[in-house]
Amino acid sequence: MSRKRSLAARLRWPAALLLIALIAGGFGWWQLIHWTPSRESFPKQGVLVEVGDTAVDFRALRAIGADFAYIEASEGGDARNPDFVRMFAAARAAGLQVGAVHDYDPCITADPQSGNFVTVVARDPALLPPAIALERTAEKCPRRVSEAMVESELMTFLNQVEGHVGKAALLKVSPRFESTYRLAARLKRNLWLTRTYFHPDYAGRPWTLWTANTMLRTEAGDGEVRWVVVQP
Repeated sequence: MSRKRSLAARLRWPAALLLIALIAGGFGWWQLIHWTPSRESFPKQGVLVEVGDTAVDFRALRAIGADFAYIEASEGGDARNPDFVRMFAAARAAGLQVGAVHDYDPCITADPQSGNFVTVVARDPALLPPAIALERTAEKCPRRVSEAMVESELMTFLNQVEGHVGKAALLKVSPRFESTYRLAARLKRNLWLTRTYFHPDYAGRPWTLWTANTMLRTEAGDGEVRWVVVQP
């Protein structure tokens, strides 16, 4: 009998420890999905809106503290966000500063991509600097694209877009893109990096924008929000 009680006691301890771990993990996850950097450290904060985020309530985001919204406008040589114009108007009506994002495709040359962007995004002095999302690499392109060609076409694209908007672009660089091409140090543009909770350091130099939480949950809506802060 005492042996049975001893066995039962030994089994209870791992179960109790597992329960504690699950509770702690759940609480940590809840904290993470509701976390944003402090306003004391980062006074200016906002959101990134991508294609497919159709139910965005910009007034609600403004109410919880968003100062700006970057909205994905175009991708590659011909893909466009069908909701960009509507979202742009809604964000500006809500009192947010607005910027446009182009999702750059290294498989496609500069001219069609810049043409795509300028067709969607009109020149507007009030616009935030355009952001160029550098996430994809050229490994799966239909034809081989060398690293030198990626850099050359990207520079051409940047010059064309910047000539249109009249402002230097932001480079929204992913860890994968940077580890493949190491362009952050060579392209003298402000950087936008991504890393939930922890400060990103993969570009080797200071950043200007940081997507600090890619899965933020707020009272502004049911979906996840990509929360972005500006280096003061």
